[in-house]
Amino acid sequence: MNYGQWPAYVSVAERRAKAEKAAEKAAAKAKKAGTTLTPIAPFRGAIAKTFWGKAWCDNLENYSDYANRLPRGSSYVRNGSVIDLQITPGEVRAQVMGSSLYTVTASVTAVPEKQWKTICTDCSGSIDSLVELLQGKLSNAVMERICKPGSGLFPSPKEISFECSCPDWASMCKHVAAVLYGIGARLDQQPEVLFTLRRVDAKDLVSQASQGLPVASKRPATGKVLDDAQLADMFGIEMADVSAPAKPAAGAKTSAGKKSATGKVALKAPAKPRQSASSKVAAPAAKKAANPPATPKARKVATNSARARPIKDKTD
Repeated sequence: MNYGQWPAYVSVAERRAKAEKAAEKAAAKAKKAGTTLTPIAPFRGAIAKTFWGKAWCDNLENYSDYANRLPRGSSYVRNGSVIDLQITPGEVRAQVMGSSLYTVTASVTAVPEKQWKTICTDCSGSIDSLVELLQGKLSNAVMERICKPGSGLFPSPKEISFECSCPDWASMCKHVAAVLYGIGARLDQQPEVLFTLRRVDAKDLVSQASQGLPVASKRPATGKVLDDAQLADMFGIEMADVSAPAKPAAGAKTSAGKKSATGKVALKAPAKPRQSASSKVAAPAAKKAANPPATPKARKVATNSARARPIKDKTD
């Protein structure tokens, strides 16, 4: 940068074309090194569309020491000048194309443990946020608490520091501003990077939510429990009959008999099987076949034997 005069004006089209060429060279260099660039693609309109992305961009005013650096940084990020943006625990590393290719680093301290515990407790305080946390989602109520100025996850000015390879004497130059606006654009699609940056685990929110669930002390009423038939109708499946047969109540009639006065059940005799018409016709024939009529000779022998008298022994 020329300190005696303002640098020559570079049009948006020229800056964008220059950034594209620099991005291609940086991508080829990163590929040889086995890394991948994650640029902020050029766009028009608002930098962030979600309320948490907008809240991050609004918070950047707390870091600015020169008012004109922010609007210039926003034009840089819209033009695609941020050709690489890497967010890691406690650090942001980026490459920004200006009059040259500059390297930007932003260091962020970890959120205090007490502050993080308070955030977890507050996020699990409502039913809506609790249910969505257990489903692995970040509800609007949770994000509003996380983005709360002063007590959320946005770093305060004393918790963040910047470095840029450009010769600008401002603490937050336009290249740093472009990178910070790029974080706001990245938060639109990946709000979890805010947890990464502040070195906290989003799973702590789910753990805190599960601990706040009430423990059921009573079993559901019988009328509110679905039986096997209702479950079968609901889900279209057949339920196996594994339950033991119910015992008859005292004094109740049973299918086998009636209860006597002594309290014992008299069993009924099994009912005789009913005969069909064809079986009634066949029965006499079968009986006759089983007992054939005696012959005349046999009948005579039987008669004589019936008439015979025992002979009395007259000997002494």
